[in-house]
Amino acid sequence: MPPAPFSLTRLTPDDTVLMHALLTVFGEAFNEVETYGAARPGQAYMERLLGSDTFIALVARKGDEVVGGLAAYVLHKFEQARSEIYIYDLAVGKAHRRQGIATALIEHLQSLAAQHGAYVVFVQADHGDTPAIELYTKLGKREDVLHFDIAVPLQPGPSSRHR
Repeated sequence: MPPAPFSLTRLTPDDTVLMHALLTVFGEAFNEVETYGAARPGQAYMERLLGSDTFIALVARKGDEVVGGLAAYVLHKFEQARSEIYIYDLAVGKAHRRQGIATALIEHLQSLAAQHGAYVVFVQADHGDTPAIELYTKLGKREDVLHFDIAVPLQPGPSSRHR
């Protein structure tokens, strides 16, 4: 029996319920339920984010169920009048993998990238994440780079300022 068909939707400010469902998919897929569920932004923040011209959220649905999706950022370049699109998160629920959903999400993002004047879509994969590496290798050119997280110092709050 073939897998159930799916549909792809770009989220708008009216789709905060779907965005929360996508966050649940991310949390479960990445085994980081707390990260994606414990401190979710409020309604106004989510509406602003989904209405931004620098954020793209796509969901894959089977019927009313969100089974996968991606979150990406449009990065406006300064050296030329063009953009890049960075896939920040992409996941498909375990029961729905190997059905072409991730590929379809990326291909849909590529068409949106063209509309944004982007010249490239890029994504990172962790060492050892073989399925992701295989997918991205199939769709693009691999570059080996180093990634560094640089901590931001905590700023004192109003109650801890010295007078």
